[in-house]
Amino acid sequence: MESTIRTPDTSSVTVGVDGSKPAREAALWAAGEAVRRGRPLHIVYGADTDGRALYLSAETIEKVRHAGREILDETAEAVTAEYPALHVTTEFSRAGAVPTLHRAGGLHGTIVVGNRGAGGFNSLMLGSVGLDTAAGARTPVIVVRGTDHTEQRGTVLAAVRDGKDIACARYAAREAELRKASLRLIHVWNVYQSVGQMVSMLDDVGAIAREHAALLAAVAEVVHDEFPGLTVESEAEKSMSVAGVLVEASRHADLLVMGGRRAPTPLGLGRNLGRATHSVLHHAHCPVLLIPRAGTDQGSTS
Repeated sequence: MESTIRTPDTSSVTVGVDGSKPAREAALWAAGEAVRRGRPLHIVYGADTDGRALYLSAETIEKVRHAGREILDETAEAVTAEYPALHVTTEFSRAGAVPTLHRAGGLHGTIVVGNRGAGGFNSLMLGSVGLDTAAGARTPVIVVRGTDHTEQRGTVLAAVRDGKDIACARYAAREAELRKASLRLIHVWNVYQSVGQMVSMLDDVGAIAREHAALLAAVAEVVHDEFPGLTVESEAEKSMSVAGVLVEASRHADLLVMGGRRAPTPLGLGRNLGRATHSVLHHAHCPVLLIPRAGTDQGSTS
């Protein structure tokens, strides 16, 4: 199969591959997502030969190029065998995997990555490419996890931190409609954080709980109004661990949608995903879809 080298349509579903089993599973999952959305699938391989040109011989670069194209062709063939009507394009890039995915994803596409790359050592942990892609993306990113099961749970889960997550809830609602699934909105709050924000309610946990329930109800009402045919459930839960609640809830979901909030880092260095987001990406039991959302508060946990 001859590779097509081009920038995909910005509405494409773009998936990165590297020859690893998780990447192949992510490509097949991304193909199913593209079919659900009625969009093309773009498969990319970032070889990073430009970044290592000073240290690699011409012969080695050619071997990398050949291996990368083989991976692209094999993945495309596997996807086409599973979804013969899907429009599939491939791209070999001399740039690194992360910038290649960010560019190919464009401003309006969706990027899909596996939970672990070829250099990973633990199937439970997300690899560096996945983390860096999720942290720096300006377009939705899906990290494919928990796909070793075949049954569908019939539920899309959306994490709602505050009223600004309405965009996240809308996105999750559309995903639920595509899957003919129900939507579960979940809001996790920590009583100690809440007390710091509402000093007058120091001794009234019940009032704090009602405040959080009202926040979630407002988001749920908007979703109900905009998606009247969708079954929507909502739950506000008190816990010391936002990530713990979301990871456990992901056991019963086909997809977890959450805001990809960026926590501030010194001098802007390092991966800047919030603590809860970072933990969920490492341990969720289903694919996780991050909706880009910049955070400015030091206390951001998701």
